[in-house]
Amino acid sequence: MEDIKKTDDGSLIISNLDVYYSDKLAVNKASLSIPKNKVTAFIGPSGCGKSTLLKAINRMNEEIEGCRTSGKIIWKGINILDSKVDPVALRSRIGMVFQKPNPFPRSIYDNVAYGPRIHGIKNKKDLDAIVEKSLRDAAIWEEVCDRLDESAMGLSGGQQQRLCIARALAIQPDIILMDEPCSALDPIATTKIEDLIDELKKEYTVVIVTHNMQQAARISDYTGFMYLGEVIEFGETEQLFQKPKHELTEKYIIGRFG
Repeated sequence: MEDIKKTDDGSLIISNLDVYYSDKLAVNKASLSIPKNKVTAFIGPSGCGKSTLLKAINRMNEEIEGCRTSGKIIWKGINILDSKVDPVALRSRIGMVFQKPNPFPRSIYDNVAYGPRIHGIKNKKDLDAIVEKSLRDAAIWEEVCDRLDESAMGLSGGQQQRLCIARALAIQPDIILMDEPCSALDPIATTKIEDLIDELKKEYTVVIVTHNMQQAARISDYTGFMYLGEVIEFGETEQLFQKPKHELTEKYIIGRFG
């Protein structure tokens, strides 16, 4: 991954991406460019391939037996799907937050410090600084700073999800992938996560999958609409929602199906 660090173009270019689960084609010839330091959302009905596309970006889908990919995902001049690219190292640069909050059954501190420790940071002062910055960036520091030694399992669902975001930030990624991060949360917790996503794009590229079209319209700069494994339309969010170019996109947005 050293070569990635040496290049400076931070956009993510997906070209003719196919993803198969055994014989089932889940993503079909996806081609688009995800810009740096913006929020990009993928919408579409259940089973359309949006989560599969998201997981292809940091090769998480390779953990599923029978999954194979073809095509290219170019990031900082490198095809990150190339077998020479170490997927574990890649995931330290492209972090992931899942649909359901999944904190470790450990202290709040240890949840955030886990990744940096794995990557060789042992100094307590350095870890303290990373933990505080990550929790601050995830907008949860003020709520937990006096109980870092307490179990993360005692936090509310919304707090647990922000803790998981802090855990992803702690390894200092460039890109953060979020797979329906608000679907298990109440409206107040959802608002906090949405406000946080808007702040995160100042430092990170954020890619989110959501079933909630209103959420995509509120928080994303770019939106892709997927249907039956294909990216039907991709563009600036305001344009896609107000003047979609494809009839299928318009039908989905106005609720004719999905």
